[in-house]
Amino acid sequence: MNPAPPAPLTAREREVLGEVAAGKTAKEIARSLGISINTVKFHVRNTLLKLGARNMTAAVALALTLGCLP
Repeated sequence: MNPAPPAPLTAREREVLGEVAAGKTAKEIARSLGISINTVKFHVRNTLLKLGARNMTAAVALALTLGCLP
């Protein structure tokens, strides 16, 4: 039995994930996207849950494998 595929990420979650992949901090991402740090953390948490990843390094690796990031 194969595990269910991850839930699709929203455009904003992919955007935040891409910024994380580029090595930016939550503060830098918030400033760059014009959102609060809490909103960045919200998107990060949702991304981790949707991808079933324990941390953002694993989330980025999985997203690259699944083609969620360029």
